[in-house]
Amino acid sequence: GAEVVALLKTGSAYYAPSAAAARMAKAVIEDSGAVMPVCAWVDGEYGISGVYLGVEAEIGRTGIKKVVESKLSDTEIAALKTAAEAVRAKQADVKDL
Repeated sequence: GAEVVALLKTGSAYYAPSAAAARMAKAVIEDSGAVMPVCAWVDGEYGISGVYLGVEAEIGRTGIKKVVESKLSDTEIAALKTAAEAVRAKQADVKDL
């Protein structure tokens, strides 16, 4: 990795997103059910509803098949709920534009 970046002399900020997009496209094309981090609509998972959050989800031909609830500590769940409230607040700000 570092050797390629050194040879390119342009950085590598586009490799990781490109690799993630390719992996996601493959999961859709193959209907594989691969689990990966995505921005998904949360509807009851982790005790949170009505907001898009970065969570793990199973991906297939129809897109997101289901959100996968990973085992999180109480502290992590509290942080996720705080993030959900921050997203809701930003959504409200956008509605007021």
